[in-house]
Amino acid sequence: MGFHTFDPAKAAKLDDESRYQFCSREELLGAFAAGGGTDDHLVDLGSGTGFYTTALAPFFGQVSAVDIQSEMHDHFRENGVPANVSLVESSTDSLPLDDGSVDAVLSTMTAHELPLAATLAELRRVLGTGGRFVIVDWSAEGQGEAGPPRSERLSAADLRESLTEAGFSVDRAEERGETLLVTATRD
Repeated sequence: MGFHTFDPAKAAKLDDESRYQFCSREELLGAFAAGGGTDDHLVDLGSGTGFYTTALAPFFGQVSAVDIQSEMHDHFRENGVPANVSLVESSTDSLPLDDGSVDAVLSTMTAHELPLAATLAELRRVLGTGGRFVIVDWSAEGQGEAGPPRSERLSAADLRESLTEAGFSVDRAEERGETLLVTATRD
């Protein structure tokens, strides 16, 4: 595990609707609603080509699509960026967002790529009290061929521990075959 990025030359894979077999829009919306309803400002960490960002944008007032790679934002622009989505080229450990200005954060299939401890510290800064963080990622417990090598993945238990150490309350941490789902709240 460690900081790395998805190869932009393979960006078309990120737009494949078969990704919904591992995580659907409705599942993500439900995970946010579990904390008392969808929130106004969503940040999508590692937004890539905007696959999940675009699917969730109608349910939020403002969305910040964060990716460190300008090539991913180029693909997102080609696909069409919703009016309420701002493209933010940034590392996840140094977000150009005000303290407490975010209501919800999403990470789909990217947590294993992030500088996790520094990212969680930064999320504590930008998330308002009661803000929700939803993570769906490839699980280290997964047995199939989809996703990155198992040696690069995290488990739900790993994420629970990291989130707790960073001062989040973990509401849910589940292994789900190939993927995991973790939801947490900023106290």
